[in-house]
Amino acid sequence: MGGSDTRREHVRVAVIGSGFGGLGAAVRLRREGITDFVVLERADAVGGTWRDNSYPGCACDVPSHLYSFSFAPNPDWPRTFSGQPAIRAYLEHVADTFGLRRHIRLDSEVRMMRWDADGLRWEIETSSGELTADVVVSATGPLSDPKMPEVPGLSGFPGKVFHSARWDHAYDLRGKRVAMIGTGASAIQIVPSIAPEVERLALFQRTPPWVLPRSDRAISSVERWLHRQLPFTQAARRGMLWGIRELQVSAFCKRPNQLGLIESLAKANMARSIKDPALRAKLTPSYRIGCKRILLSSEYYPALARPNVDLVASGLKEIRGSVLVAADGTETEVDAIIFGTGFHVTDMPIADRVVGAEGKTLADAWKDGMQALRGATAAGFPNWMTIIGPNTGLGNSSMILMVESQLNYMADYLRQLGMLGGKVALAARPSAVNQWNRQVQARMERTVWNTGGCTSWYLDAQGRNTTVWPGTTGEFRRETRTVDLAEYEVVRVPSRERVPAVVGSGAAPLRGALPPDPRASNAGEAGVARPAAQVQAKARKAQAQAEAQAQARSEGAA
Repeated sequence: MGGSDTRREHVRVAVIGSGFGGLGAAVRLRREGITDFVVLERADAVGGTWRDNSYPGCACDVPSHLYSFSFAPNPDWPRTFSGQPAIRAYLEHVADTFGLRRHIRLDSEVRMMRWDADGLRWEIETSSGELTADVVVSATGPLSDPKMPEVPGLSGFPGKVFHSARWDHAYDLRGKRVAMIGTGASAIQIVPSIAPEVERLALFQRTPPWVLPRSDRAISSVERWLHRQLPFTQAARRGMLWGIRELQVSAFCKRPNQLGLIESLAKANMARSIKDPALRAKLTPSYRIGCKRILLSSEYYPALARPNVDLVASGLKEIRGSVLVAADGTETEVDAIIFGTGFHVTDMPIADRVVGAEGKTLADAWKDGMQALRGATAAGFPNWMTIIGPNTGLGNSSMILMVESQLNYMADYLRQLGMLGGKVALAARPSAVNQWNRQVQARMERTVWNTGGCTSWYLDAQGRNTTVWPGTTGEFRRETRTVDLAEYEVVRVPSRERVPAVVGSGAAPLRGALPPDPRASNAGEAGVARPAAQVQAKARKAQAQAEAQAQARSEGAA
C-alpha cells in the first residue's frame, strides 16, 4: 500500500461489516444523500453475527419488535422472541429494500487500513483488492470473532471440535457423547436443543448464570394483520417495550440492591424444574443478578434435569485423548466438544488492522483499555469511527437503539466535514476522549456490573468495564445527537495544519449525492440533507459565535 498509487478506487466512505451496524450505516448514508460508499464484508453473505451463529436453538433474547430498526419496522415477526433464521431474513430484506446490494462487496475481508496523512484518507487493503476512503466506519461488532480457550491437550483430541459461532452442520450429534463448554447465552439455547438427541451431554460450568423464564410465543395472524394495516399499533408496542426497559436501568446503574426481587424470580424459575437440592446448589450463582448477562430460557433447567445430562460444576482443565478433565478432577469421555466460550469483545482483532496517524495500531492505542469519544471516535485515528464501540453495550435492552444513536452521530460527523469544505479530517482530541472516558468510568463505579461480585466478559484484562453503557438509551441518544467540534481538531492539507474547531453543524452537498429521501421527514431520525445556502449561513453564524467566545475568553483571562 502506498500513497502515490492513483489507480486505486476511491470512495467517500468505507463501511466495514454488514451486520446491523454496517447495514444501518449504509441505509443512513443513502438517506443522507451519500451514495459514494462501499460496505466491505469478509463473508459471502450479509448478516453479521446473525449469519455466523446458526447453532440449534439460536434466538434473540430481546423482543422482536424492539430488535429491529425504527426506520424498517417488520409487522411480520413470527414470534415475540424471534429465532436466528427470521432475524437473518430481516437483515437480507433490509439490504434489498434500501438498495444496498450495489454497495456491498462480499468476500472482501479487511486485512489492513492505514491513515495517509498527506492525502487525508484511509488506505485499505482487502482480500479482494485495495481502495482508499475519506472516512471509515467500522461496524465489525464485538460478537464477531469467537474466542477459543487454550486448553492443554486440545490439539490431541481425536473427536470433533467446534465453536458455537462456527457450528458444523455436517456433523451428526445423534447418539454421540458431547461436551458443552460454557454456560453463556449460546449454551443455554444449545443444551435444550441437542439434549434429546445425544447419548450423553456433559455441561462444563465454570460460573452458573442467572436465568429468567422467556415468555416466548407465536405472534398471531391477527396481530400481524393489525400491525400491517395500522402501523401505529406496532410503534406503540415497540414504545412500550422500550419504556419498560428504560425504567429498569436505575436498578442496574444506581441501585443494584433493588435487584433482589429479580433474583427471587430466577430462583423460583430454577426450583420449578430442578428438584435435586444438590444440583440446585451448583446452579445457584453467588453474585448479584445482572453482574453477568441475565439469560432468558424456559427450557434450560428442564434440560439439565434430563437423565442423560450431567452438570460438571468446574471449569475444563485439560484434555487427555478423548477424556476431558475438569478442575475438580472429574473425568468425562466424549466424542465431540462444543465451545460456547464467547467472543473477543475487549480485544477485537480488527484493532490490530487499523494503523492511525502516529503509525501505531488501534490495538496498541487501546492496550490499557478501549476508549472512544462518545463510543465512536478514537484519538489518533482521524476520520475513523466505530459502531458499537467502547461502552456502548447494554445489559437489559436492544442494541439496535444504540446503533441508531451512533448512526445519528455518524451522519452529523459527515455533515460537519461537508460544512468545513475541501480536503479535511476530524481528529478526536485526546483530552476530549479522556474526559468522556473518565465520566463513563465514574458512572460505572456504582453499577451492578462493577459491584455485583462477578467476573464477566464486560471487563477487560485490567478489570475495567469498557463494554457497557452506564445509563439509559435515551441518555445515549442525547449525547450522540450531534458532533461537538470543540472535541475535535480540524486537519487540512497540504500543510496538515491543525486549526481550532468551529462549533456548528450542517452539510454542504457531497460528491455522489442523491436528492433528499422524501421519507426522511425527521432530521433527528432520518437525517434530512440541508440546502447549501442554509448550511453556509449557519456556518458563518457559527464562525462568528466561535470568534466571539474566543474574544470573551481572552478578555476574561486578561
